[in-house]
Amino acid sequence: MDFKSSFYPESNFGGFTDIDGTVAFYLRVNSLIDPGSSVVLDVGCGWGVYAEDPVPVRRELRILQGKAKKVVGIDVDESAKNNPFIDVFHLIQEGERWPLEDESVDVCICDYVVEHIKDLELFFSECRRVIKREGYLCIRTTNILSYVGLLSRLIPNRYHSLVLSTVQSNREEEDVYPTLYKCNTIRKMSRMFEQYGFVWCVYGYEAEPSYLSFSRFFYRLGVVHQRFAPQSIRPVIFGFGQKGY
Repeated sequence: MDFKSSFYPESNFGGFTDIDGTVAFYLRVNSLIDPGSSVVLDVGCGWGVYAEDPVPVRRELRILQGKAKKVVGIDVDESAKNNPFIDVFHLIQEGERWPLEDESVDVCICDYVVEHIKDLELFFSECRRVIKREGYLCIRTTNILSYVGLLSRLIPNRYHSLVLSTVQSNREEEDVYPTLYKCNTIRKMSRMFEQYGFVWCVYGYEAEPSYLSFSRFFYRLGVVHQRFAPQSIRPVIFGFGQKGY
């Protein structure tokens, strides 16, 4: 069931809450794009499932094609080549350098990708390499210190697809990848931004508790948590960095 309209009545007007995490993240991403010149890199671009988002405002915020000069997508899954919102696609292999030139990207987006990364040093070094000076790195990922992260670590990876496809009706089992959580605390992500020469802002964020929509009681607990939990244990981490000289 969906209890969103009961606890967040503003969602009756437009379909999204005042604290919608996707709206908050992509609104900031959009603000960093220069429509005339920006090259955007979507790391782990996927096949464009957000095309099916029933909320027009949120869907349009996620579609960056046409807002930037070019949108480049890279992914380890070949099916991502069918993403209709990518201008150029590159299939990549884990542990290898990305097939992009040095300092060729203005804005790099990693949306729920970092939790799957095996080689964290390679990932950040590649981000540093391909992003232009004064370009941006935008990361959204799960906080392992939150109740979502703790439950995820307790459940074996082989069951993640079953659980997520059950609690999220729009989540297909084949869209769920093994999680490693090597950079999934505010402190760890802040250190990585610092280490690779980014001016950064990293903080915890909590939207409405959509994972708890299976129960009104647990959804209500989630609402209380959303309103009072400190940043360090909020379910999502937002990280924004600007590459220095």
